[in-house]
Amino acid sequence: MRKLSRLGPALLKSMPLPAVGDGGKDERGRVLVIGGGLELAGAVALAGVAALRAGAGKLQLATAASVVPTLTVAVPEARVFALPETKAGLLAARAAAILSKHLEGCDAVLVGPGMMHDNQNLAAKVLAVVQEQAIVLDAGAMAAAECRKPSAGSPLRVLTPHAGEMARLLDVEKAAIEADPVAAAHEAARRFSAVIAMKGAETVVVSPDGQAALYPGGGAGLGTSGSGDVLAGLITGLLARGAAPFQATAWGVWLHGEAGKRLARRIGPLGFLAREIADEVPGLLASVPPRQSA
Repeated sequence: MRKLSRLGPALLKSMPLPAVGDGGKDERGRVLVIGGGLELAGAVALAGVAALRAGAGKLQLATAASVVPTLTVAVPEARVFALPETKAGLLAARAAAILSKHLEGCDAVLVGPGMMHDNQNLAAKVLAVVQEQAIVLDAGAMAAAECRKPSAGSPLRVLTPHAGEMARLLDVEKAAIEADPVAAAHEAARRFSAVIAMKGAETVVVSPDGQAALYPGGGAGLGTSGSGDVLAGLITGLLARGAAPFQATAWGVWLHGEAGKRLARRIGPLGFLAREIADEVPGLLASVPPRQSA
């Protein structure tokens, strides 16, 4: 039987996050979030703000040109890039060409918030030009997981599927995933050379080398629209700070879940909003007094 560690403060203290240092925002890394569209640009905003709450130093957002003015006001901390679009969605080839100019200065990239379906394979085209950046694939972008697997020595990627998305990734029935989510996460980690955050009432984090940890859950209130975008943003922000993929994913899952618990106590077990989750994160980061790594 594979060893499954409990994801909590004891495990997190054994893998402390990179020290904050005195180098300012440049030292804490730059995040690029790609996704959204006319109807779901808010998902990009949720993920981007979460990345900043996790401690990333700089934020860039890229989404459909028509919603850029709104997004620049909604997230004034971010630089926002306009991607060409049609009624069918983002024009992937032209968008990838634009994004390639901005990837070089980024430390971590998130593709997928607000992308229910990646009809024009934007995620695959982004993967084709990503070099040294850590990358998180979320929502519809996860369909690109098989397009280009990381080469030896390149940064691992992170995938954040729920049971339905995992079933599509592995081409099995959803019931099979729900029957043994840990086995599914191990299979996906091996097949896609990625760290997996297998989301559910309990969340399991698995790396390709077999390292695995189980978070028992942050409560039913986290099952709300936009919550997954926040989780993906937290993981990406931690990657930008220099955390390793398994480390960033484990910390992100714990921060997300514990934020849900805090909101449940203060507001109620149901009814808090995804936009409120990230606000709890700075305090949670301070609540685990780690041996800060050099």
